Amino acid sequence: MKGEPDFFQNLRDEMGGGRQWLDRAIVMVYAVLAGLAVVVFTLLADGAFALYSQLRSGWWWAPLLWTPAVTALVVWAIRRWAPGAAGSGVPQVLTALDPATPLRERSRFVSLRLSVVKILAVSGGMLAGLSIGRQGPSVQVAAGVMLHARRWLSPASGISHRELLVAGGAAGIAAAFNTPLGGIVFAIEELSRRLQDRSSGLMLAAIVIAGLVAVSAFGNLSYFGRVRAEVLSWSLLLPGALVALACGLLGGLLSRLMLASFTGLPDRFCAYRRKRPVTFAALCGFVVAVIAVVSDGAAVGVGHEHTKGLLDHAGTSDTAHQPLLFTGLKFVASWLSAWAGVPGGIFGPSLSLGAGVGADVAWLLSSPHGAALIALGMCGFLAAVTQTPITAMIIVMEMTDGHSMVLSLMACALLASLVSRMISRPLYSTMSQLMMRSIREGAAAQDAPGKDSSAPGR
Repeated sequence: MKGEPDFFQNLRDEMGGGRQWLDRAIVMVYAVLAGLAVVVFTLLADGAFALYSQLRSGWWWAPLLWTPAVTALVVWAIRRWAPGAAGSGVPQVLTALDPATPLRERSRFVSLRLSVVKILAVSGGMLAGLSIGRQGPSVQVAAGVMLHARRWLSPASGISHRELLVAGGAAGIAAAFNTPLGGIVFAIEELSRRLQDRSSGLMLAAIVIAGLVAVSAFGNLSYFGRVRAEVLSWSLLLPGALVALACGLLGGLLSRLMLASFTGLPDRFCAYRRKRPVTFAALCGFVVAVIAVVSDGAAVGVGHEHTKGLLDHAGTSDTAHQPLLFTGLKFVASWLSAWAGVPGGIFGPSLSLGAGVGADVAWLLSSPHGAALIALGMCGFLAAVTQTPITAMIIVMEMTDGHSMVLSLMACALLASLVSRMISRPLYSTMSQLMMRSIREGAAAQDAPGKDSSAPGR
């Protein structure tokens, strides 16, 4: 029948041409390099926080001096040498993906150099003991590595800058969380609505390969272990709904606070941050240090150990969790760590905050479904902050090996995201729009009458 695929012709097209295979090999090599970059990033960031923990355990008062000093140093260095490495990393990749971003401006947001700087800067924030994560920055790190492959590909490869950025960003999530499926869903839901048919399989293979590199380095283990929630009942409905609502409210509030902080509202705090950014960062670092002292270190860092402890000891009294207090302190520490201007992500702290919300609800209602509510809280808070419910559900399901909770996780993510949308605009896309506005303003200033086009931009 006319119009049907010609198998042999398609086979010759796929198999023929040494240059085509070389391009595929280049993409696969860079996928491995992207995965290795995230592995190195993970080891360096975790090692930096381990050093901070040793310092804090040796001298309880040390963070009060150490955290403000290191925070100010990191902010000063980033503002001086690499402004594009600031922030979480996801908005930068979204800005680079925007068709309105000129090619000459793309390196301001994603490049191999920025990937290296991002690794060092986030590790510096972890060394300071701030409440930041490395998963969001891994998106920018891996995207910068993958984008570098474009210079070695042939013009006829059919692989665009956009596809390399999407594959790299998704590979960063896959490798950082050890969740290849979560990386693929993140690419579809957040980074791009589509991939070119010709190269979509190759890009998906690159995402999976980067995730397999992380599996090879850290083992094929669930990030938080297995959720012991095999037997669920209708008694989970009310506490689960409360967890979703609470996560939607708190996650939406955190997102709105972060957007308001970075938008630069006409208040005295934002004015002081614009005037003295390094001093402001030191002040934020001092408050975070006080929170670290009060919470004995539980409310700072990514929060992985505290969250894993909650899951391991759910339903027992053998846990260091402080109901309500931990969630409040972690919320403030995460907000101030971001507002300080130190590069860092919100994925990890969001999971820790969500786990705290789930544990609080289980404690308030004396629910026997402690582990399930903690997993729901992780999913709901991540969905509320990022407003990507499908990605949040897949990531938490893969990280906790909670396949028996698929429907519960999905319902919680959708409800929390819905509540968050009533409170705040989408965090990443809104911040990307602010970056796009700075590009347009810079271009307008260059084109203004009497402006010397050869003068360097700020």
